[in-house]
Parts: sequence; structure tokens; C-alpha cells
Amino acid sequence: MEEPCGAGAAAPLRGDAEEPKQGSVLFLGGNEVKSSAVVKYSSAPPQAAFARLQEKTDLKLPPANWLRESAKLGPAGTTILGNSKKSKPFSSFGMAYDFIDSVGNDVDVVSDSENIKKLLKIPYSKSHVSMAVHRIGRTLLLDELDIQELFMRSSQTGDWTWLKEFYQRLIDQKWQRKKKSKEHWYQKAILSKFLYYSINGDGAAQPVPSTSKQHQEGPVAGESDEAGRASWPAPFEMPSSLSEDPGASNQGLKNDFVRNILWTFEDIHMLVGSNMPIFGGGRYPAVSLRLRDNNKPINVLTGIDYWLDNLICNVPELVMCFHVNGIVQKYEMIKTEDIPNLENSNFSTKVIKDIAQNILSFLKSNCTKEGHTYWLFKASGSDIVKLYDLTTLCEETEDKYQNPFTMPVAILLYKVACNMMLKKNQNKKHYGTIRTLLLNCLKLLDNGRHPQIIASANYMLSELFQLDEPKKEDSTDFPINGNSDESYSEEEEEMPDSDENGSYSNSSDPPDDNKAVAIIKSVGELSVPEKYKSVHRIRPSCAFPVCHGTEERCRLVLNHVLEGLKSVDSSVKKEGDLPAADPSTPIPLKYEDESTSGGPECLEKQMALFLDKMGSFQKGKHSSQSGMIPGSWQYKMKLQLILKSSKAYYVLSDAAMILQKYGRALRYIKLALQCHDTYCCLCGSMLPEVLMFLCQCLTLCGDIQLMLAQNANNRAAYLEEYNYQTKEDQEILHSLHRESRCQVFAWATDLSTDLEYQLSVSCKCYEAAYEILLFSNLKKENPEQHIQVLKRMGNIRNEIGVFYMNQAAAVQTERVVSKNVSTTEQQLWKKSFSCFEEGIQNFESIDDATNAALLLCNTGRLMRICAQAHCAAEGDFKREFSPEEALYYNKAIDYYLKALRSLGKRDVHPAVWDSVNWELSTTYFTMATLQQDYAPLSRKAQEQIEKEVSEAMMKSLKYCDVDTVSERQPLCQYRAATIHHRLASMYHSCLRNQVGDEHLRKQHRVLADLHYSKAVRLFQLLKDAPCEFLRVQLERVAFAEFQMASQNSSAGKLKTLFGALDIMTKTKGAFQLIRKELVAESEQISKDRSPAEGVSPSDSSVGLNKEEVLKLLSIFESRMSFLLLQSIKLLTSTKKKIGGINEEEVVLKTNKQVYSLLLRATANKGLTLLERTDLILNLLEQLAPNSEGSNRGIQ
Repeated sequence: MEEPCGAGAAAPLRGDAEEPKQGSVLFLGGNEVKSSAVVKYSSAPPQAAFARLQEKTDLKLPPANWLRESAKLGPAGTTILGNSKKSKPFSSFGMAYDFIDSVGNDVDVVSDSENIKKLLKIPYSKSHVSMAVHRIGRTLLLDELDIQELFMRSSQTGDWTWLKEFYQRLIDQKWQRKKKSKEHWYQKAILSKFLYYSINGDGAAQPVPSTSKQHQEGPVAGESDEAGRASWPAPFEMPSSLSEDPGASNQGLKNDFVRNILWTFEDIHMLVGSNMPIFGGGRYPAVSLRLRDNNKPINVLTGIDYWLDNLICNVPELVMCFHVNGIVQKYEMIKTEDIPNLENSNFSTKVIKDIAQNILSFLKSNCTKEGHTYWLFKASGSDIVKLYDLTTLCEETEDKYQNPFTMPVAILLYKVACNMMLKKNQNKKHYGTIRTLLLNCLKLLDNGRHPQIIASANYMLSELFQLDEPKKEDSTDFPINGNSDESYSEEEEEMPDSDENGSYSNSSDPPDDNKAVAIIKSVGELSVPEKYKSVHRIRPSCAFPVCHGTEERCRLVLNHVLEGLKSVDSSVKKEGDLPAADPSTPIPLKYEDESTSGGPECLEKQMALFLDKMGSFQKGKHSSQSGMIPGSWQYKMKLQLILKSSKAYYVLSDAAMILQKYGRALRYIKLALQCHDTYCCLCGSMLPEVLMFLCQCLTLCGDIQLMLAQNANNRAAYLEEYNYQTKEDQEILHSLHRESRCQVFAWATDLSTDLEYQLSVSCKCYEAAYEILLFSNLKKENPEQHIQVLKRMGNIRNEIGVFYMNQAAAVQTERVVSKNVSTTEQQLWKKSFSCFEEGIQNFESIDDATNAALLLCNTGRLMRICAQAHCAAEGDFKREFSPEEALYYNKAIDYYLKALRSLGKRDVHPAVWDSVNWELSTTYFTMATLQQDYAPLSRKAQEQIEKEVSEAMMKSLKYCDVDTVSERQPLCQYRAATIHHRLASMYHSCLRNQVGDEHLRKQHRVLADLHYSKAVRLFQLLKDAPCEFLRVQLERVAFAEFQMASQNSSAGKLKTLFGALDIMTKTKGAFQLIRKELVAESEQISKDRSPAEGVSPSDSSVGLNKEEVLKLLSIFESRMSFLLLQSIKLLTSTKKKIGGINEEEVVLKTNKQVYSLLLRATANKGLTLLERTDLILNLLEQLAPNSEGSNRGIQ
């Protein structure tokens, strides 16, 4: 059964027998050590059984198959068997690239197994240790840093001179190249031959005589000093296709290991590369094969070596072949768990575990800066282990690019960030980590050398800020990564641990060691359990920045976009004919004045050109002015960056719109559309989402222009906002102008001072957005956007319609002398009507009944303005209600009725329903009033007119809702009362003028009486119409007098008289209201004259028309005087006939008394209005009980 490859594995696993035992726990010498290994990748062929060599086989003689390829070996061949144990300098990076998923998160260490073994043997070994350490997230990458090799290179290229000087100054002043001994090469040669003998199979163990002694004494072929040396990549190499092929080996950093194993040792997770040959055979499916000199006992270092190799590869058994001077002696089988207890090689596995944990803690606590190269160094024979920060040392001396690790580290940081970005939507808590990785990557790179990675990293940084999501101002959106080990700091200062846990301080060390970041004073400390277990966590500094508002978030995005654009632009060869522009010079934003703008007609042309261009995207060829090649990385990256900046400006514009900063909003949407224009110039085909975004931009632009039109009084402030530009915006514009003129949307984004032009621009923006939705078939996919655009189109057409309608009304008021309607007015009506009609269609197409009703209502209002314009200009005495007026009023009524039909019922939108009803009632009322006041007698009979007036008034009443409690209720009550009053007056007038038909007279009398009583009842409800109430009551008195004139009997006349007097007494409430107003007014006057006196403010709600009151008061006095005189006469004559004392005598006496008082009062011309009002109230007070009694007596 094959193990599944880890994500990012370079090739499938091969080799059945290499199936690892996961989670196997080994009990070793009473000490329990947990170890498990999972093979993530293997290029080894199926395991061959090893051949036991016959005794006395001479290993100095090469076998027939030596250094030849074999089917059993597979392509790895010589790598497995003849490989030097020397690590390549970037081996951990090759593994990290292949298993990018593991880096930064799950794995603590990535390294060659040889390096791991070397670290764990530090306390036992005197040999030197030199390793490069890099931190990526919570993962440490360990690589051998061969100082000798480096300094050899330094002599040839001069690259590492600073490190060589540093090394000679602080560590080894007499450094010189140490040559490998003959013994070293001899041992390598016989091991290689032994392994080839072991796989030779059946009877192939026959030596082939050597023709030369080179094989015995010189280095093994392919293993010469020169060839065996690691090949160091040049520090400045640039990967050819970094972003396109993440699996490609970069800078020759290949994963050369036969096996990559995920090894868990206790709680440490390591990704380890191993080339150890594994064979089949024996009691177990896998064994490792070792060659030992029988004369040299196994020491602790060898034992640890064998034990760790078997643990890492999960090999349960070791086969040892002993030789003396190259002659095979015997074989011995040892179980892996028995290795720590071998004679002369005893070691405690528990101690090894402690060493591992201490070293990891030491490194994790001190290698805190991502992107820095740390150097772990122990000199040969020394007990002191030192850790240096080479990046800091390098920067102190020379250019940072002298460090050959710079590029591989930068690329790895970039790749890990890319990998996490692919999964960014799954878990936002990684945003902080991704950001830190990318920022650290950017710190290592030079724009001149690595523009592609810099542009790409900046784009990814901008992508981390979600512009299209609703903003969350709280920090919970990006939680800090708690205290997990994943939290690491990019600028971390180490906190020294307390002494009992091992000090990282170097205060007691010699002064020349002050360059070391940390020091282990004695290797013996590493064997002490938890000696270096760090008591503090590294502070998490990779929390995502909390942006305090949309503007800050967008500015961060634009900052990264600009850096990316600079990178792209700098890498494109500058064309000679490219217009020179200075990024520090502001690019002028055009400011349109109404005198220069061509008005709506010019707008039509620009709009047509724009739509023509939009259509051409389906087929047209587009090229870059700067000479970018379509399909190149610069081209692709610039497109992405431009689109991102366009979105950021859109969000900024939207935010400014919400803050009512309309000038700023227009500036930002202008920049968004300029970015979009450049995108269109570069991009051959438009993606639906990009077109959708353009549609949103144009819609927002329309909204802004509408708001600017509606807030014309703040125009100066808006202009100032509009013309302001940040340096960042100028530089982005400069980059855009390298590709395009950015003028396609100029018509939409100019700030005009002409209201009509602004409204037209707004409308054109919505129309353009609608056209895009139509021709790109986005309507069905984005129904919400389609509805929004149509709603806005309906709304702006209503706004333009109202604008033209108000202009027409203004022209009408100015027209005094001329009686004919001007052409200008007619033009304005037509424009207004056409806008309303289109708006209604827009709203009806999306079933928006409420807004359609409002537009129908406005059309009705337009018809009423047309009707008013047609009223004859002659003097009022000649004027008649014209047929044109009637026509337009009837049209208005039709539109109002349509509006009601559109709504259907009041529940749909009560406010709109009530408003339409009120307008409809007003229209009927106006039409009836005009017909009544300016009766068209030249065209119609009086009866016909009365009938039409009556019908219109009744319809007005029908739509006048007096019962619903609302702000409009008093108006409705007043309107209804006025209608009843007018109808009553009309029937009263008919009754006076009519002769003949008694039935009709009776009908009119009843109707007049009915409407008068209804009018009185409604006026009584109103507290602010005393004069109207008085007038109706006086008309009722006149009506009673008119009836009395036709009566013959005294009893009938008396009854009518007392009825009329009763009506008079009921006016008391109206006179009280008038008196209250007069008192309040006099108090106000006295208060104005003497401000020092504290007089309570007037609670007067209505200013009295004094002339009206005087007029009505005089009529009231004369009618009262007349009625009292008539009643005195009638009562006196009745008394003479009947004789005796009864109630009528009391009434007569009172009436006489009141009459005499009234006569005296009217004779006194010096009384003020208030005094006269008080007198009337007094007289009515006296009359009130008598009138009631007299009524009873008469009845």
C-alpha cells in the first residue's frame, strides 16, 4: 500500500516496503521516546533484498556494477549509494518549496537529516557546527553553512568578504583551507563498493580487477573535491517564471532527497530529507545496512547516528557488516531499540529528547526576525555555541544582497504567503500572518532586481483588505492569533529568561562576543531537561491592522497598488515618444463652466462615443502606449493593480457620498473611472464582473451629480474638495497616463455650475449604466442592479421633469401683460412631460407602483400649471372659465385617477395615497370654484354650469378625507366646510333668482339648508376660522329673512324670526375667538412698547383680518337690529290680540332692552373693535335664554 503524497509533493511515492508505521512508540532502555514517521515523498525504487557477502570478500576491489545505473536502483542510482553525506547549502528550501503547505504552520523544523543529527550530537561531539537558520512563521529552516566553501568562493568572487573578515576577527584568526585526509577518501570508497556488492544479487559478487590504483587511493569518481563541493547560486539570479509555476525549482534549489519524511519526535514536528539506503530482507520489511571496521569499536556518536537514521526512516533493524582492512568478516543484526544499549555506545534516549527540545527552544526564542539569516556556530573543540544575525552584520558592512540566502528566503516567504492566500477565504485569522510574510519578503527585495515579486506581493497585500465587504469597525474581524506558536514577531526584541531556565544574556562574555544574538555557554546545558524551555511566548505582531474607517482601509490598498504600479512601470522599457510627465506635478482636473460646456446636446455626442467604445470591446484591438506586451507579467499585473485601485476609489467615493462630501465623492469616482478607462484601453475583452463594476461606478457617479445639483448652495466647498489631490493619487494617475489619455468618462465626472447640465449628466450616467446591463446581457444575472438603475433613471427623470415644470411656472408668473402662452413655456411643458412619461415607464417596468403614482401625480400638477397658463388675461369682470382650462384640469384629473389606480389601495403607501387624494380633491375644487366665480355663460346655460359645479364640488368632497386623523385633517375639514358653504350659497342664490317650478324651489331650499348646517358643523370644529363661521351664520340669517318675506302668518314669521335670532346667539363662540385674538394682539403691542414689563407671549395662532371683522360686525349689528325690531313689532301686535301676561312678554321686554342697548352702541362711533365685540357678547348673553324660551313658546 502506498502512502499518499503530501500537498506539493514533487512526485508520487514509490516503494511498497517503505510504508511507514505511524505513531510507533519505542521503549528504549527504560526511557520512553515517542517517534513516528510519515513518508511524504519517495523517489526510491522498490526495496531490493541485500546480498550477504561471503567472508573474505575484498571490498577494496570494485564490483562489476560499480557506479553504473541499474533497474533495481531506478533513476536515483548513484545518488543513493554513492552520495556524499555533505548537505547542499539550500536543501531545506527545496523541501520547503515542495511542501509549502507545511511551512509556517504545522512543521517546527525543515532540514536535511544530517543537520538534525549534527545538532543532536552537539553535547557529545568536539567537531565544529556551522548552520544557517531562517524563520518562516513558526517553522525554522536549517542548512549547513560550510564556512570553508564560502571562504573559497569569497577568494574567487569577493562575495562573502565581510563574513570572512568577521570570522577571522572574532573566531579563527589563522583560518586556512583544511584538506580532507586520504583515510577519509579510502573509507568513502570501500563503503560505496560494499553497497554496490550488496545489491549485486545472485552470484554477482565477483570482483572486477581494477586497471588503475586511482580507485583505491584517490577520491571516488564524481566525488572529487571540486565536484563534491556544493554549487552556490549567484546572489542576484531572478527566477524566470516565479508566479506562473510555483512547483518550478527556483535558483536551482531542488529537492534532491530520495525521501522526504514528516518525522515527529516527541512534540517536535520535522520535515526531514534523507538519502539513507534501505534494503529488504531479514525478519522485517526494511533494514539499514552499515559497514564497520572490526578494529574500531562503535562509539556514542556512531550509535546516535545509526539510531536517529533508523528512527527518521522508521527502519526497525540494522544490519552491520564488519571488515578488517577491507576484507569482510561477519554480519550482525541489531534492533533499532537496542542501538542505545550497545557496548561502548551507551546513551540515554531521554537525554537526546531533552537536547532536541532545548535546541529548538533556544533557536525559536532567538531567531525571531523573519527574512533574517541567523548563523549557529560552534568552533571545533569548543563548548560554546553562538548565534549570530548575519543579516544585521551584512547590512552594517555592505549591501544586503551580498547575502546569497536573501533571494531564496524572499521567494519562500512569498510562496508561503501565496499558498495561504489561496485559502484566505477559509480563514481570515491568517490575514495578519500573510501580511507579515509579504512585508518581510518586500524588505528583502530590490525593485531593480525583482520587480515581478514586488508587484505581485504588493497586489496580494492590497487584496487582503476586503473592499467589497461591509466594513466592520471592530477588531474582531481580524482576530489576533492569540498565544499560538504561530504568532511571531517581525521586529522582536528578545526577553531574557530567568537564570534558572538558562540565560540567553551574554553580559558575562568577553567583549568581542557582543555581536552574538545569543550564546549557549556550555554544551552540557543542552542535556539538562527543559533548561532552555522559553518561559515567554513571542509577542504576536502579525495581527491584521485594524483600520479606523473606510478611508484608511482604501488608502492602505492604494499605497500597495502604487508600489506595485511603480514596480511594473520601472520594469517596462520606456518608449522615446512617451509623453514626459512629472509625478510631482498635479494633473489638472477639468472644471466645467456652463459657458464652455456644450449642454445636454454635447453630452449626447459624448455618451454616444462612449457607448460606441464600449461596444468595440467585444472586437477591438487595444494596445498600451508604454509598450507593454499583452500577455507579459507586467501587462497582467498592471491590469490587476489598476482594477484594484479603481475599486478602492469607488469605495472612497461611496464613503464620501455617505458623509455628504459630494465634491470629494466626485473626485474619487473620477479617479475610479479613469482607472477603469485605462483598464479598458489595455484589456481586449471585458469580463462580466468588470462590466458590472463599471455599471456600479456610473450609477454612483449619477447619484453624486444629482446630489451636487440638489445642493447648489455649497458649490464653492464642493469645488475645493474636487480640486484637491494627494501625492499618491497624482502618482497613480501618472502611471495610468503611461497607458491611456483617461478621457472616455470626462463627460460624466466634470463639476459644472449649471443645474440643468448636472441633472442631464446624472441622467446620462444612469442611462450608460443601463445600456451596459443591456448589451452585456448582465440584466438577468444581476436583477438587483437592474432594478436599482431603473429606479434611479425614474427618479432623475422625475427631478428633471420637476425642474422644467418649475421653470415653466416661473416664466408664467413673469408673464403679466401678454395674454398668449409663450413658445418657451410650451417647450418647457413638453420637456417636462416627456421626462415624467419616461420616468413612469421606468417605474412601471419594475412594478414600482408607489413611485409611478408619484410621477403621475407630478404630471397632474404639470397639467394644472398648463391650465393656469391658459386663464384669460382680461379684467376679472369680463373673465370666463375657458375650454382650454377645462381641458387641462380634466387631464390633470385623469393623471391623478391613474395614480390612484396604480396604488390600488391605501395600504400600499398611505402617505402617497392621501397626497394623491388631496391633489385630486384640490383639482376638482379649483375647477368648480373657477366655474362658479367665472361662469362661462357665453357658452353654457346657468343650470348646466350649476350642475357641473355641484358635481365637481361633490367629487372634491369625495376625495377630501375629513375623518382620518393626520396633519392634513384640519385642511380637509376647512376644504369640506368651504365646499358646503359654496354649495349652500349657490342654492341660496338659485332660490332667490328662480321663478316658477315650486318643486325645484323646495329642492334648492332643502339643499341650501343642508349644506349651511354641514358647513357650520365643520367650521365649529376649527378653532382658527371665526370669520368664515360668522359669514356662514350671517348667510343663514339672510336665508331665514328671505324665507320670512314669503310667509304670511304672524306665527310662521315669529318662528322664522326666533330661528334667525337663535342662529345669531350661536355665533357667541366665534366672537369669543375674535375677542381672544384682539386681547392677545393688544397685549403684544403693550409688550413691544414697554419691554421691561413681563407679559406672557401671545398664544395667538391666527392673525385676524381686522377689515373683515369690522365688515362682518357691522352686518351682524344691522341684521341683529333688524331682527330685534321685527320681533318687537310682531310680539306687540300678538300681545294686543291675545292680552294677558305670558312668556312672550318676558321675551318682548328682553328684546326691547337689547334693541335699545344695540341702538345706543351703534350710535356711539368712538367704540373700539374690542369694545364692540364685548358689547355683542354681552347682548348675545342676554338674548340666549330668551331665544330658547321663545322657541319653546312658539313651538
